[in-house]
Amino acid sequence: MILEMKVPSPGESITEVEIAAWLVEDGDYVEKDQPIAEVDSDKATLELPAEESGIITLKAEEGDAVEVGSVVCLIDMDAKKPEGTVEKPAVVVDAPKVEEKPAAAKTTYASGAASPAAKKILDEKNIAPSTVKGTGRDGRITKDDAVNATPSMGTPTGGSRSSEKTKLSMLRRKVAQRLVSVKNETAMLTTFNEVDMQPIFDLRKEFKEEFKAKHGVGLGFMSFFTLAVVRALKLFPDVNSMMDGDYKISHDFQDISIAVSGPKGLMVPVIRNAENLSFRGVESEVKRLAIRARDGQITVDEMTGGTFTITNGGVFGSMLSTPIINPPQSGILGMHNIVERPMAVNGEVVIRPIMYVALSYDHRIIDGRESVGFLVAVKEALENPTEFLMDNNPKKALEL
Repeated sequence: MILEMKVPSPGESITEVEIAAWLVEDGDYVEKDQPIAEVDSDKATLELPAEESGIITLKAEEGDAVEVGSVVCLIDMDAKKPEGTVEKPAVVVDAPKVEEKPAAAKTTYASGAASPAAKKILDEKNIAPSTVKGTGRDGRITKDDAVNATPSMGTPTGGSRSSEKTKLSMLRRKVAQRLVSVKNETAMLTTFNEVDMQPIFDLRKEFKEEFKAKHGVGLGFMSFFTLAVVRALKLFPDVNSMMDGDYKISHDFQDISIAVSGPKGLMVPVIRNAENLSFRGVESEVKRLAIRARDGQITVDEMTGGTFTITNGGVFGSMLSTPIINPPQSGILGMHNIVERPMAVNGEVVIRPIMYVALSYDHRIIDGRESVGFLVAVKEALENPTEFLMDNNPKKALEL
């Protein structure tokens, strides 16, 4: 019996996918549930498992765009699994005869030729002899010519100059379209502030070992930032809303999208109802989603529906940036690297670990007062986490 394998729907509103890579070859025997292909949608890259065991016949090429529901391969379920392969006998090939060439005659220097000393200097400079005008006899390039030679602008000097043209994945093409549309269709502005991270450093130093021992996850920065954002969104609900034509959609929940780096590029899974999570809950969810993104197991449903995004360019060394809004959301918070900087505290200059933070927002729906107030509220909670995020009881907040 021949099974027609059709492209399943990876998510609502997705009508087409692209065959990113076949993981098997035409004629291979595949086991049921064995991954046979990677398919790109405009939201994620997913694995396509074999629905039954048998011999597979491919019906689409890598790079083909196929509609959801169309047949991409056939599986002959009546075919038996081949037994161990028989090793082919080695084929002995006689070595080709090599004709001896007569020794090359001693060469004489002609116009444009370089002396051994000059050639060595030109090689060290990566300069082709043909680009140097010789002043020696019969146009020979002398040592002085080589010493004084400089690369000609626009002239190749022997380095690699190869280029490669590859087609972008459907996911990357969709990301590109979305980023351009955000720039063109929103009134995006960015406001900045700085955060003294010393209080969080102190809390992590005091409780991180006990926290990890009890909960099995580390006490990182994301839980502090996520809960600070949840608090600020409650104070400034316009930042947690989005536009739909002439209407504003407001949410009474906080679904926080977290930008993470995956094998196929940046992915943005969502922490659902972050307002109901504790420090342990946030850290556990961040770890779970990051592992699924890293292993290529993240689903479309896990990356849709966020109301606000947090992105951390600091893990790559970014000092400051203007993050682009993740549509249809209206705001995104950018975290950056933490650097010890001098700052004034009570009239004295002290060294503190400082992080610059950036809020990009859609000015069509969020006014300057709300955007600045939101970022100040985030700063306030991060610089006073015991008071604003832990109700003055760190051990209870951390469930220790």
